[in-house]
Amino acid sequence: MKDSVKIKWGIIGLGNIAHQFAKELLLVDEAQIVSVASRNLDNAKEFAEKYNCIKAYGNYDELFEDKEIDIVYIATPHDSHAELTIKALQHNIAVLCEKPIAINYIDAVKMIDASKMHNTFFMEAFWTRFNPSFKEVYYKIKNGEIGEVKYVAAEFAFHVDKLEGTRMTDMKLGGGTILDIGIYPLFLAYMMLGIPSEIIAKAIFHETGADMQTSMILQYENAQAVLHSSFMSPSNMEATISGTKGRITLNPLWFMSQSYTVLKDNHKITHNLPTKGMGYTYEIEECHKCLKENALESKLWSHQNSLELIKILDEVRNQIGLVYPSEKL
Repeated sequence: MKDSVKIKWGIIGLGNIAHQFAKELLLVDEAQIVSVASRNLDNAKEFAEKYNCIKAYGNYDELFEDKEIDIVYIATPHDSHAELTIKALQHNIAVLCEKPIAINYIDAVKMIDASKMHNTFFMEAFWTRFNPSFKEVYYKIKNGEIGEVKYVAAEFAFHVDKLEGTRMTDMKLGGGTILDIGIYPLFLAYMMLGIPSEIIAKAIFHETGADMQTSMILQYENAQAVLHSSFMSPSNMEATISGTKGRITLNPLWFMSQSYTVLKDNHKITHNLPTKGMGYTYEIEECHKCLKENALESKLWSHQNSLELIKILDEVRNQIGLVYPSEKL
């Protein structure tokens, strides 16, 4: 793929996050939105017009047949990630799929196997991994800036006024906080400390069976992470990594942070790293880089990273007894 050629995107699932992603695509010079698909053709046409897109489809299969697309962004509910990703890969269309990669580890393995079988790029859309503040913090911590990491504290919580009848409580769609927002603090602990030796989790549930609030302790040989996700009440939305020589805080909203603060030797320094747009632009640019290199996966957020993280989420759900309908078949 030549540098001068536009990389042509399709978008599937045209909800709120797809609108934000489309806005961010317009900020990346070499990106072009060529096709969008919804189960409702009128919605697709309206979305396409808004973002100056040429083609709108009333079903997903029509988009997969579009020979012009280089890569598709899948922004549908969690339960359909595996099926749609695999279909795209079978058509040799590269995929950026919203997190979580899938409902569970078993489905995630099938998706990655399809990427390898069809020799086509696939990445979970974990945009925080490519955030400038996060990347710089990660680099500093891995190079010993705050010594050995002993503790990670992170939250992702906000109050939702109306949960009834939404995807957030719909068990068929993978509802609950763990897959939707709990994945973020779990991601941070995983990146800083790796795979835990033990997980302890407790939750409060909605009447549908979806978790409304979950608190988690991840135990490591010489460290711990204390994490929290909730639709019931707001939190500070900051994250702190503490080591033997100091600590670093990713400032609110930490998962899309514009700055971080280092406290070391009684000195506090804040580093400001404003993002282009909200910050989806960086994962878009990573996809472009991988496509140009004919890579099957990103070195920064690999297939193995996605598999290890979803396995951690599986164990959190196991701890609180959260099983989705598709897993009972």
